[in-house]
Amino acid sequence: MEPLTVTIGGDMPVRRIGYGTMQLTGPGHWGPPADTGNALRILRHAVHDLGIDHLDTADAYGPHTVEDLIRQALHPYPDHLVIATKGGMLRPGPNQWTPCGRPEYLRQCVELSLRRLAVDRIDLYYLHRIDPAMPLADQLGALDDLRQEGKIRHLGLSKVTIDQVEKARSHTVIAAVQNQHSVDTDDPVLAYAERHGLAYIAHQPFRAGADLARLPASDHAARAQDILRRLLGRSPALLTIPGTHSLRHLNENSTVLLA
Repeated sequence: MEPLTVTIGGDMPVRRIGYGTMQLTGPGHWGPPADTGNALRILRHAVHDLGIDHLDTADAYGPHTVEDLIRQALHPYPDHLVIATKGGMLRPGPNQWTPCGRPEYLRQCVELSLRRLAVDRIDLYYLHRIDPAMPLADQLGALDDLRQEGKIRHLGLSKVTIDQVEKARSHTVIAAVQNQHSVDTDDPVLAYAERHGLAYIAHQPFRAGADLARLPASDHAARAQDILRRLLGRSPALLTIPGTHSLRHLNENSTVLLA
């Protein structure tokens, strides 16, 4: 039987199916969702009813929209809940994403996420994207300073290669990596993460729905659950964060581990 949890950073156990919140925004991941009440219900149902203990978000989702929704829906947070967020991305408009790794900007991102989420420390904070225009040491140095100040518990990286992870680990302690991963993905970062004790967070396990779209709607739930089971079987280091704005789909995905 596959393990039911992954421990991030050696001290933060979470169930292997969490919830990715990117779809709780408007078109182009811009602005609020069409139904804010539904978004709040999904967040509350995920945590309070299904027992999901790992929410993944970013300040760029909206921007700022989903962090605000999480606070509205769930604050004060249950002790077991891990909230992961990301920073280091500019959002000039819908479907536009521009990395910005200036140290002063990263510090601002963290400080504002702390305020929006209404927490003193962020459980898991990702550099949303490595900015090729800035030295990596400067980007990670700013985040590591915030970690040492007690404002970040663990650091992670998003959309990275093995080479980037190794370079990052030469500058600071990295607890998690987050890459897109579906059943047809061959990502060498997964084996690297397992060897080195890093959590590997697989986002978009259904490739933004592409793996389900070609099937009749009646087959979606079974296919989604099969994909999640196959992914979890690949490595004990892997956990996944399927996202949805549908309560029914949230329930279907969660039954793989939480039933």
